[in-house]
Amino acid sequence: MICAVRHFTHGHRPDNTLRIHFMTLPDPPADILHAVQHALAEDIGSGDITAALIPETATARAVVIAREAAVLCGTAWFNAAFNQLDSRIAIDWHHLDGDDIAANARLCVLRGPARPMLTGERTALNFLQTLSGTATLARRYVQTVAGTGARVLDTRKTIPGLRSAQKYATAVGGCMNHRHGLHDSILIKENHIAASGSIREAIACARQHAPHLPVEVEVENLDELHQALAEGAEIVLLDNFAIDALREAVDINRGRAKLEASGGISLDNILAVAGTGVDFISVGALTKNVRAIDLSMRFEIR
Repeated sequence: MICAVRHFTHGHRPDNTLRIHFMTLPDPPADILHAVQHALAEDIGSGDITAALIPETATARAVVIAREAAVLCGTAWFNAAFNQLDSRIAIDWHHLDGDDIAANARLCVLRGPARPMLTGERTALNFLQTLSGTATLARRYVQTVAGTGARVLDTRKTIPGLRSAQKYATAVGGCMNHRHGLHDSILIKENHIAASGSIREAIACARQHAPHLPVEVEVENLDELHQALAEGAEIVLLDNFAIDALREAVDINRGRAKLEASGGISLDNILAVAGTGVDFISVGALTKNVRAIDLSMRFEIR
């Protein structure tokens, strides 16, 4: 469902579909409250001794401003941070996750008790600026390969404790989510092959252990590609293949399996990789090389 709502308040989220296109929004993950609770505890500890200097009855109005252009992401985490501190804090958003925002744009206005607003400021902004940074980079990768037919995937190279949040952000940016963890998909990598003895043995064990799941196999050369295809792998990950080798792999495959290029992918070379005809391109840089967006919150104590 494409989100038509342009303003929403604290605690309200529109319903959206998952991982389709950057014009749609995915559903935020279920662990938001836990992630925010942990982040607040980390920051507050035994209590915010500086906010205690503010009169308990003081109220405030605050505005969040983007200091640079970005793709907005993380509003649910931002909302949750203040909701856990004081449900009286009202947040009026001028933009939604997935929106392209300009430098100096006003993102939202907060109103409520001053103390909890001051206490929650850094935690809320940390989520918002980090996830906006991830979504912004993801959007750049997606736009770079637009029209080629290749889809950009994220990876498991995420900040510990923020995997679901970062995978939400890459989806907001328009990327597809690869497996969330070791529990939901089979990806046979070089060490699995070494431990099993061969690609054939590794795939046979995968079929026996989890017959309901498609098998993806990582290969490092064209000979291994032939082996993976001969054993019926549904997806083959072409690890660190040169451009010419990727083209040859596409010719060898002839549509039998989905092909995923990975390794050393950057904004400088992803278009050339997409032009070889691969189906997917996985990019670790989406979530491991994160640069937070510059945001600020300005308070007016009343």
